[in-house]
Amino acid sequence: MVHQFTKENIDAIANVLKTEAKPLGNDVYRLEVSNDEEGRKLALEIHLGLDIHGDNMNMVSVYAQNTFLQLHNCTAFIASDMLKQVTFFGKEQERTSGLIVEQTAGCSLYANVGDAILNSDFTQLPEDLMMCAVALSLTESVDLDDFSFEEDDQ
Repeated sequence: MVHQFTKENIDAIANVLKTEAKPLGNDVYRLEVSNDEEGRKLALEIHLGLDIHGDNMNMVSVYAQNTFLQLHNCTAFIASDMLKQVTFFGKEQERTSGLIVEQTAGCSLYANVGDAILNSDFTQLPEDLMMCAVALSLTESVDLDDFSFEEDDQ
């Protein structure tokens, strides 16, 4: 299930990341995030409703020094002022992938994480898996069956 981003969604993402969304045509937005103190910067591009063989897909790309990441089939996102980050994620069957972009120009990717890991007691997991389970735990709060990017619909 692919959900449609709106201009308000893009603005909310830009607000959390303390940047501005620049449209690149009708279906791509570019956000540039920088952290002068740590010498980091990245560019985030959100591709809306790409037509892939008749199916729509949202895609999020991150360009950073020596790094290029893409999250295909982005089904939802959580923009958190408190955490100062945006978590983009896609869920297919019992697997979740998440791309986290931080206000400080940091970025993390967790791919194909099984529900068994996300639903377990993270304190009982090995340290490397614990980080993943905690980072993607936000995705459990979104009911994808009734999900809408519109705040009034939730």
